[in-house]
Amino acid sequence: MSGLFGVITCKPCATDLFYGTDYHSHLGTRRAGLSTMDNGVIHRNIHNIENTQFKTKFADDINEMLGDRGIGVISDSDPQPIVCNSHLGRFAVCTVSRINNIAQLEKKCMDKHQQFTELSMGSTNPTELVALLVTQGKDFADGIANVFESVRGSVTFLIMTDRGIIAARDRYGRTPLAIGRRDQDYAVASESHSYVNLGFQTEYFLKPGEAVLINQEGIRQLVAPRDQKMQICSFLWIYYGYPCVEYEDINVEEVRFRLGEAMGRRDDIKADYVSGIPDSGVGMALGYAAGSGIPYKRGILKYTPTWARSFMPTNQEARSLVARMKLIPSRKVLQNKEVVFCDDSIVRGTQLRDQVHMLRNNGVKHIHVRISCPPLVHGCQWLNFSASKTDKELITLRVIEELEGGQIRNLEAYQDDTTPQYAQMVETIRRTIGVDTLKFNTLQTICDSIGLPKCQLCTHCFDGSSYGE
Repeated sequence: MSGLFGVITCKPCATDLFYGTDYHSHLGTRRAGLSTMDNGVIHRNIHNIENTQFKTKFADDINEMLGDRGIGVISDSDPQPIVCNSHLGRFAVCTVSRINNIAQLEKKCMDKHQQFTELSMGSTNPTELVALLVTQGKDFADGIANVFESVRGSVTFLIMTDRGIIAARDRYGRTPLAIGRRDQDYAVASESHSYVNLGFQTEYFLKPGEAVLINQEGIRQLVAPRDQKMQICSFLWIYYGYPCVEYEDINVEEVRFRLGEAMGRRDDIKADYVSGIPDSGVGMALGYAAGSGIPYKRGILKYTPTWARSFMPTNQEARSLVARMKLIPSRKVLQNKEVVFCDDSIVRGTQLRDQVHMLRNNGVKHIHVRISCPPLVHGCQWLNFSASKTDKELITLRVIEELEGGQIRNLEAYQDDTTPQYAQMVETIRRTIGVDTLKFNTLQTICDSIGLPKCQLCTHCFDGSSYGE
């Protein structure tokens, strides 16, 4: 995943850009970049943030970032923003994207005698590819339409020009963009909470396939929304989003509370208390406590002063160590207790198994795990969800392969919570991670809690369904 932030102001924008981009640090772990424009001159800084925090890397840069407009990105993939000079003029672009047909688009660009220069990762930079597709248009609106028509996957992006900032949302709306206003100043962001403390209030949520130009004169539509189904990622509310963020005017924390409340109402467990596994399990746990009548306590706490979200190595062994070090058990609260632990999802199962081992060592008598979403049966095809890039990494598919005699098949049966195959899969996962009971929310509960019809939500990772290419 990645996060975008842009700002255009009546004064120097560097401070707003710095803090607004930093508030997207929970969405990326590898690279970050800032770019500003001052009288046509584009300034850019990109840093690796794998082993440090965004603020540490960019604190000295903001003094050099001159101008009244800027864009920033926290990225889990390529170095960006990209700066270009073309028949459209000078511009900078940053993206949240997953381009599944990148090889075909490389050839399309080269056939038009375009070239790729950002090869620091040893392969084509997806953001540079988007920039080249834009420049194939006769103007920015035409170029953006070309991106939407060409890319198979998803792409949401910001373009900084001498006319303002262009914001373009993925044609199926899989990733969001919100626009905030502060008098004549505007901010645009993946996460709406990023501009609140800067004094902006949400003015508009971009629609799928829409592109707008933002400047001091206001918001002007460049590309109209496409007449098709929205497919916004349901996992934004379950896991990715910061609790106070709003997508489609729907608050993340309220959705997580409703997910827990729904499960708590129909559960029959008698426990001493409910505890959330920080961070994204906390909202669900509060809801579960309300729905079940079981009190909430903090049995596990997250140590945040030196373990920021941005410090998350790509190596799995190192990731597991960091995840373990961040969470600290409260032994006196846990000892000899029967506890319901709420979490957002189970991906590989390794972190949860380690956490269960930690809980057992701290004297928990009975461990009941409740998961806010259904089992993840399919890897994500639309976003760079780093934990599920390879289907075989999913614990559900490993279990299905085991139950099906070495083959991954009959997925429809395992996705249906009313079948014996589903029950057998959940029971096998329960034994694997070592808990006393395990339950998942249903797909219908996801839709009801978010408040959007299933046809407007991407639920591919749960049931394999998707709309569009």
